[in-house]
Amino acid sequence: MKKLSSSSLRYHDFLLFTIMAVLAGCGLIYEYLLSHYAGRILGAVEQVIFAMIGVMIVSMGLGAFAARIFKSYFNAFVWLELSIAFIGGTAVLFLAATTALANQFPQLLIETFALPPDLIPRGGLVSWAKKIASVMPYVTGFILGFLIGMEIPLIASIRETLYGEYVEHNFGSVYGADYIGAGLGAAIWVIYMLSLPPTQAAVITASINLVVGLIFYWVYRANINAGVMVVLTHFLVAGVLSVIAVHGMDWDNAMEDLLYKDKVIFSSNTQYQHITVTERIMDPAKPKIVSLFINGRSQFASNDEIIYHSMLVSPVMHASASHKNILIIGGGDGLALRDVLRWKPESVDLIDIDPAIIEFFTTPKVINDEIINQALLDLNQYSFSNPRVHTHFGDAFIKVDELIQLGRLYDSIIVDLPDPSHPDLNKLYSARFYAKLKTLLTGDGAMVVQSTSPYHAKNTFLSIGKTVKYTGFKNVEQYHHNVPSFGEWGWTIATKNGQSAKVRIINKHGLDVKDGWATQGVLLASFEFSDHFFDNIDDIKINRINNQAAYQYHLQDWEKQQGIYSPTKIESVN
Repeated sequence: MKKLSSSSLRYHDFLLFTIMAVLAGCGLIYEYLLSHYAGRILGAVEQVIFAMIGVMIVSMGLGAFAARIFKSYFNAFVWLELSIAFIGGTAVLFLAATTALANQFPQLLIETFALPPDLIPRGGLVSWAKKIASVMPYVTGFILGFLIGMEIPLIASIRETLYGEYVEHNFGSVYGADYIGAGLGAAIWVIYMLSLPPTQAAVITASINLVVGLIFYWVYRANINAGVMVVLTHFLVAGVLSVIAVHGMDWDNAMEDLLYKDKVIFSSNTQYQHITVTERIMDPAKPKIVSLFINGRSQFASNDEIIYHSMLVSPVMHASASHKNILIIGGGDGLALRDVLRWKPESVDLIDIDPAIIEFFTTPKVINDEIINQALLDLNQYSFSNPRVHTHFGDAFIKVDELIQLGRLYDSIIVDLPDPSHPDLNKLYSARFYAKLKTLLTGDGAMVVQSTSPYHAKNTFLSIGKTVKYTGFKNVEQYHHNVPSFGEWGWTIATKNGQSAKVRIINKHGLDVKDGWATQGVLLASFEFSDHFFDNIDDIKINRINNQAAYQYHLQDWEKQQGIYSPTKIESVN
């Protein structure tokens, strides 16, 4: 290659560093996109995200080593970007398809071999199909990461080729552009792309790869072979991305429908989570059954949510001496709030991290001239529109500090949070958090905590109760009830001073407020557990922020239900 002038080299440096920064941003977005989408379809969101990021980082390192096999850096780079654009742009739909097919495989066998509908195939090919589907996100992430890892060494080699000699600090300069671009990519992901439908985010990112590859080809076409094939392939990939841009969202939704028993009527990403709403018609003469899923996990079903929310709210309100000021932590669906408002409080503060959830349960959302959340607004009786309700957005762990500083006191505190299924939620089940809530509670007040299933996650349930007791509440009790959508479910209730919640309910002459489900007998019966249920309580750890006990117990309890439990793991919780 003819030696270039200094001004020409500066131009090429600027171009290559810009390309590297842009591609680094794309690479980071792919990393986050695949991680979050894998968490959405596989569940256990945080574990999957961390694992996916780890897989992609390792594969990027391997890709960097593999780049040395190429002799023509210009040819390799232009085809590399085409490959990344194609795989990155189609990855979401590919994963959706594999997961949906694995989910539908048992039904196909039932229909093909005329099996009884209650005889669901589980082993053999069905088991393998599910295993393959669960591994495919990591395989896809590995392949994409491997290709992305080749970009830095190829850009560095192209730069030295242009200089015609060894370039001092070459890799350091390229890595500098890479780090800056990755930082910008992270910002774009958080600010803009996190709330986009996954297929749209994938197409936008892949299109950038495609455009960058085309610019690279145009500038360095003299050094690239098979130019016509390169251009035609760019147009082919662009066509595929265009089709996905137009139909991808519908296809993704259609395949997501296959993951749920009921019809999906709404699906959306917020900055914090993925929301899915389904509906089912059991009887044309009765209202549709509407269910809410967050990150693929059931939150409630309209036909039995009254049971859960009655058992959450009624005991704590009956155990409180007064009902003027109430604090709800979580409960962004407004259903616990609905039940609290039956008690005619003077003020209710509600803390939730996600404004989009509150908005969805507050304001009618019109799609194709239909209010798709009308059933949900009717269910919570427009509780967020009540002037006595004050919503606070942010991390509850921090928000309660603000309430403490303001000197707020509450007669009842209701903690309605998702299970401690990942480290970020664990702190909201910790002794430190419960100690903060104790500070906010009036002397004769009561607090209740959603405490997962005492049947499926017994150790987690016991740990939550033991942790609340450790923080100094005078009386701490646990109770349970069957909720058909969840199975056996449990709660922890505590009074700061005076009598226990159970004794206060016993001393009532009937219930003060009727909610359509709870009776005095139902509430009192819920405090009864089977013989020996609490026998191993001394071995259960108190959950602290630094030991992640509730998170570890929850992970192990549900692994045990799935048949992948390791009995030695529980000893590692310190």
